[in-house]
Parts: sequence; C-alpha cells; structure tokens
Amino acid sequence: MITITKKEEVVLDQIRIFNLEYPDGIPVSVLMKEVGFHEYDLVEILEELQLKDLVVFKDNKASLSEHEKEINTVNSKKDVEELELNMKEKESYKLIQELVDDKNLVSKYTLEGHLLYGDLDLTNFRMYHIILSLQNKGLLKSIVKDDGEYYLLVE
Repeated sequence: MITITKKEEVVLDQIRIFNLEYPDGIPVSVLMKEVGFHEYDLVEILEELQLKDLVVFKDNKASLSEHEKEINTVNSKKDVEELELNMKEKESYKLIQELVDDKNLVSKYTLEGHLLYGDLDLTNFRMYHIILSLQNKGLLKSIVKDDGEYYLLVE
C-alpha cells in the first residue's frame, strides 16, 4: 500500500483525467491551470508521486505509471511519515521474530545488519528509531551478556 497526501491525490486524479487526452504526457502548464498550485509545488508533488512509482515525470510532462497500486490518502506529509513508520515497525517486528533463537535472543549486530541491509531499506536513523520505539513499547529489550550485546524479544 502506498500512502499519499491530499494534494498528491488531487494531482494524481487530474493526471488520470487527462491521461487519454495527452498520450505523450500531460504538460505541467495544463496541470497547473487545473489544480491551481504554484509550479514549484506542483513539480515537487510530481517528483514525490514519481518516487512512489505512481507517475512518470519527465521533460515537464507527467503520465500514469504502468503499475496498479493500492493507495491510502492522509492529510499531510507528517501523517504519511507516521503511517509509514508504523508499517516499518510492524515489518521490523516480523523480521525480529524470524531472527530470534529459541531463547528469543538475537545479536545486536545481526539485527541491525538485517534492518539496514535487508529488504526493509532502512536508514541508520530510522533503524535506531524503530528499535527505540519497540523498546519503549515493551516489545524489545536490550541486554548485555558475557559474549556480546543482544536484543530480547519480549512476548
């Protein structure tokens, strides 16, 4: 599921409307007249939609991408980040459940390596934020043993 803002939804809807009329891509000027956004804001929104693989934005023209995706709309970028973080937390928690041994322990470095370089595509900051959030929620506990640092999955 992809999460977008209300403004992104407005632009995406206009692209859907004009898609048949402009098979080579809808010019930014046409979209600007329809949505009433400043060019800078519109280009920023189009670039965001392209990053989310919903549109193709090239040569000041936008068109729909070929991929059908489930879309969730929220009010602001902050809401998008919060929702995505919650989804990343859930995915991280599932990964931790797969990594723990029979005593519910996983090496700190093994866990951090899987979070950073695995399929979740987390940055250092986000990884530590998720680990801290899971610890604050009482789902993960940091422990030190004689042979190294571990995380205990609390169930």
